Order: sequence, then structure tokens, then C-alpha cells
Amino acid sequence: MLASTIFALSLTGLPVYAQSSSASSSAPASASSSSAVSSAVASSGAASAASSGASSSAAVSTTNTEATALTFSLTVTNPTAVPLASITANETSLATIPLPSTASPGATNTFLSGAPALPNPTSIVSSNYPTLDKVPPTDSDEVQQWIAEVAASGISIPNITQTVLGGCPANAEAAADTSRCWWSCTGCVRDTDVQECPTKLTWGLTYDDGPSFYTPNLLTYLTANDLSATFFTVGSRCVQFPNTLQEEYMSGHQIAVHTWSHPYLTTLTNEQVIAELGWTKKIIKDVTGVTPNMMRPPYGDIDDRVRNISIAMGLTPVMWTRMNATATFDTDDFDVHGGLASSYGVLNNWENIITHANEIETGFIVLEHDLFEETVQLATGYILPSAMNQSFDIKPVISCLNKPMSDAYIETNDNSTNPPAASGAVTLSSGAPGSASATGAASNSNSGVGLKVSGMSTALTLGGLFALVALFL
Repeated sequence: MLASTIFALSLTGLPVYAQSSSASSSAPASASSSSAVSSAVASSGAASAASSGASSSAAVSTTNTEATALTFSLTVTNPTAVPLASITANETSLATIPLPSTASPGATNTFLSGAPALPNPTSIVSSNYPTLDKVPPTDSDEVQQWIAEVAASGISIPNITQTVLGGCPANAEAAADTSRCWWSCTGCVRDTDVQECPTKLTWGLTYDDGPSFYTPNLLTYLTANDLSATFFTVGSRCVQFPNTLQEEYMSGHQIAVHTWSHPYLTTLTNEQVIAELGWTKKIIKDVTGVTPNMMRPPYGDIDDRVRNISIAMGLTPVMWTRMNATATFDTDDFDVHGGLASSYGVLNNWENIITHANEIETGFIVLEHDLFEETVQLATGYILPSAMNQSFDIKPVISCLNKPMSDAYIETNDNSTNPPAASGAVTLSSGAPGSASATGAASNSNSGVGLKVSGMSTALTLGGLFALVALFL
């Protein structure tokens, strides 16, 4: 793998992202103007597998993601798919597809019962928000209010030290401390985390890092094939592409939080984490009229400190399926744009994911992205046609959890059937169809919470950690 390779990326109107072939999600290396082409050189530390916060391989095997051939035979593809040999970092960009439609301000979402009227996207002015692709300052009135709300939520924020860039190798003590439940290094999840769908062969379809120039291409394909997904959106991209975000929302897709500037959250202070999540919640509500109650941490970089802050802010963490401490359901599609993975390697990863998805007793969630042209081409040309040829039930995360779309937003969620994770009353990570599962009694003392380690079928209860004690509305 070229984990330590220094490389340059450029994309008009979008941030420059850097990621190694074994990393878990994309990250801004620097900001760029929406009216100019920008490029930047990512440091080897930021681009390394370690700094990605991931110790796992890109997918469920040691597939060479720089492969030059497929390890299996394709049985079905999109007839209009771009040839795999042409999906490379150096490919000539093709024209984007216009948005399928543009909703009028004041329209109502027909997929969402009780939704407020759609705001006017022309009201989104970038100067009303923090600098794009930078961690927001914490001294603004908005952030100070969110900090106070977290303090008043009743959720205890563990006193866990911040990590430093460099991932598990650069944070040996933190990586060895299983009590902090750092997903990146141990595969640890809590009962409040979502990592799979409860029903076998159900795929919780997700895309990270948009909206982007190429999201309309993906939306057009999803609509044509009657598919819906969960979009984990970056706040800075929502400012740049409000009409695309509205189209995602109005088309029946689930919108969720993927931070403002896509940093490694465990490296930030409590206040910075609150700012990253708070501003993303705000811009999504300003554009759609509703506030998401799910989030995905960039790189899967979450521990009990970040997790509890998220929960205190009404956001349930959503990961992607992990077989064990070294294997996750990550296609590694993101790295094609940077030249650190090949389109052949991505499809080899996908084939391995399919194999393991058929073997496990639950449904699954896969990491994919809609930021780059290459990732959308692979999704619409190969991965989705292949999935639809399988026996998978493809749906957004909220739907794969057997809950209505209205439960995905604070304004439309019925707390009697889907209490927020902060209540400590339910877990969204498992449960029979149409039901919620109890996590174990919450209390006002450190009585412990459910700890699940990927690859194990039972939950272990560990004492002396943190309790989820208050209903956050």
C-alpha cells in the first residue's frame, strides 16, 4: 500500500482530500475556493493509514486495492458504465447530470410525515457560517449555546485525553486502553452505536462527504432504480450545494451529519467537537427545515468522549460493518481519486463484502462516498447493479433499522417509539423488525453500559465507564 505517499489532489470548488488505501473515510487536507481550482500536497502523516484513525484493512480481506485485474467474473453491470480501465485518478472528467428536479420554497416532503415547509435555498449565505473546511471557532454565540446545552443534557462526558494525528501507532497508550472504546483501534462499539442492520441480507446504503458536483449523477441513478440511501453530509459542502442537499431530502433519502470540516474528532477538544457537529446540524436544518439525529464520525474516529458529546447533542453514531478488529466493510472507493487504489481493487473489495454479507446473520452497512466522479461511477456502473442482482434489501439506515423516515429527524421523530440515544432506553444497533431493544437499565451512577466488540455475538457489560442517564430532546 502507498500509505505514506505524498500526493496532490485538485477539484474545482471542493476541498482537497487525502486518504491512504487502508484508511476509512475522506478528510480535508485544505480548504479551496468555490470559484477556483485548488490543489494541495497532503503530508504523509495525514495520508497514512495510521492517521486515518483506522487500523483495519480496507475491506473484509487483504485484497490489493491497487489491483490491475478482477479476482472474479462480473455477472452484471450498468450498460452505460464507464469502463473500469478508464476510472482512474487521471481520467478526463465527464459532464455532470443536472439535478432531477428543484423543489420550490415552501414545498412539503411527501416522504416524511409532519415535515415543515422547505426553506428557500437562496437564503443560504456563506458569510453567515464558519469558514469552509476549517474547524469552527468555539467563541461564537451559537457554539457557546450548544456547549451549555451539552452541559445541561445530563450526559457525562468522560475525561479522556485527545489523540494526536497518526492514528493507533502514534497513540499507543490510547490504543491499548480498551475502556475508552476507541473504534479505530479496537473495533469497540457501544449499544448506542449503529454498525449493522438487524435483518439478514439488508443493506443500509450510505454515502459520505457530499453533496458534490457528482451527487446529481448518483441521485438520478437511485431514482431511476427506486433506491434510497443515507447521505452523511459535510456542513461545508451543504453551504456550497444547498439545492443538491434539498433534492436528496425531497427525494426521500435520509440526511445525516458528517461534521463541518471532516476532522479526526478524537483529536479535537470537547468544544471543537460540539462546534463541528452543531454547525452541521444547523446548516442542514437551514436548508431542509429538519435536524438530523444521526451522525458518522470521519474515519470512524470515535471514542467514549466523542460518542457522549454526539449523544448529548441528539446524534446517534452510525459506523459501518466490521467483521473483527482488522476487517471492515469499506470498499476503499475514495482512494481511486488520489491514485492510491484502483477501480479493480474496489470491486474486488466489494466482491469480498458480498461474500461475507451472505455469511453473517445480520444485515450490513458499507462505507462509500459521493464526493468524487470516480466513486459515483463505481457505484452506479458496478456496485449498485451487482447489489440489485443479489438478494439484498437495499434501504437507508433508518429504514434498515425498521423505523419510519420520520424517526430520522428531531422535528418529526416520535419519541414514544424511537427515543433518542441519550435516554439510555433503547439501542438502534439491533432489534427485531419494527421494535426497539432495551440496552439495560440506565442509572445515575457509573453502573456501566453495553460494550460490543465486532466479531462477537454477545454483549459484555463493563463497570466503571459511563452511564447514559437523561432524555435529550
